Amino acid sequence: MPDLAGEPVGADEFASLMAPLGPFESQPRIAVACSGGRDSMALTLLIRDWAAARGGDATALIVDHALRPESAAEAGQVAKWLQSRGIAPRILRRCGPIPSADIQAAARNARYTLMSDWCEANQCLHLAVGHHLDDQAETFLLRLARGSGVDGLAAIAPVSETRTMRIVRPLLRIPGERLARTLAQFDMPDYVEDPSNRDSAFARVRMRRLASTLGREGMTPRRLADTAARMARARAALEDAVAGLLAHAAVLHAAGYCFIQTMPLRAAPREVALRALARVLICIGGRDYPPRLERLERLYAWLFAVDGGRGRTLSGCRVLKRESALLICREPAAATSVLAARDTLDWDNRFRLRLHVRGQSRGEIRRLGNAGWRRAVGDAPALKSTPIPAPARPSLPALWSSSELLAVPHLGYCRQADITVEKISFSPKRPLITARFTLH
Repeated sequence: MPDLAGEPVGADEFASLMAPLGPFESQPRIAVACSGGRDSMALTLLIRDWAAARGGDATALIVDHALRPESAAEAGQVAKWLQSRGIAPRILRRCGPIPSADIQAAARNARYTLMSDWCEANQCLHLAVGHHLDDQAETFLLRLARGSGVDGLAAIAPVSETRTMRIVRPLLRIPGERLARTLAQFDMPDYVEDPSNRDSAFARVRMRRLASTLGREGMTPRRLADTAARMARARAALEDAVAGLLAHAAVLHAAGYCFIQTMPLRAAPREVALRALARVLICIGGRDYPPRLERLERLYAWLFAVDGGRGRTLSGCRVLKRESALLICREPAAATSVLAARDTLDWDNRFRLRLHVRGQSRGEIRRLGNAGWRRAVGDAPALKSTPIPAPARPSLPALWSSSELLAVPHLGYCRQADITVEKISFSPKRPLITARFTLH
């Protein structure tokens, strides 16, 4: 392979970087996360040409985080730069108060939520993000400093799949220096400098400043990224084993609970069993991340204890023993989401609902609760024979109007009202196994 250090990224090389991240449509539509910084501007221009060569198109998503007074003007300026290069920009604005703590994490969550919502609304299956080799090396070091295991040390994944789209990162093998050259090759001198990239209050910036010292000891960004790639291969092998175990042992129900057979769990290697439990907890609990390992290990030990007691709670879930299986369901006290009734909504990071709201009618989606269950059964005693296990019922989504229970879709309970539930699906934030997409 030729030494391309310091060279701009050309069209053929970029096509080779995109190829393993597919499949893509025959005429791909790609959204690009564009902050206006050097890296994302270079990626946006590369994606523009790559998509156009295949009869597709690119849209740049510019997020105004509204954290600095000048952010709106910066977003507008980035949009003008991109429009001058034939790229359609869309500015997405964050609303609400400025976070009081962990501002970077809050900004990241808001950014991905806005971009995900845009992609879903516009039927765009792919979001390209500009993380590059230096980002990968910094992430590896940050995870190493925190004592991460295989998953953490795999660092940034080339492809991440959510319930609605794929996030692709084609530049993970490209150093930042080459992206600067690429931007110059496109004759694009203008980009935004984020002042937080120089603020040593952030751990990532401090790690970046160690790069030259670490490099002299052999820990170059390339070598660190290569190690992360090896960890990613190990993670992928473990994930395959976990998927096989869950396919054999777990039954996921549309009402948002799961039964998992204990014998296959006991027979599986401990690491695979722990990961399988974590995947179920993430899925049922509507979480982004697994519980801490020590808590997961305590749960695993309890599963096979002779005296199991009354069950356990972890990651917003209840875990109960049921003969030869475990029942894992949402912990009612953790299902605190209350959403005003509107056409389409996602409730509790688990359920997607489509409602029909007539006129100015008001209602809200919140958990059924024990009181709601008693009310529903009082109205319709036949509901007592529902196959939904009793521990899972209180956390079911229900339609309320003030204190009046209007509907519980999973129970088939519905009263005449100006708001009706037309469709409901279990659509957790993180699926039980990795999502798969069919492209047309």
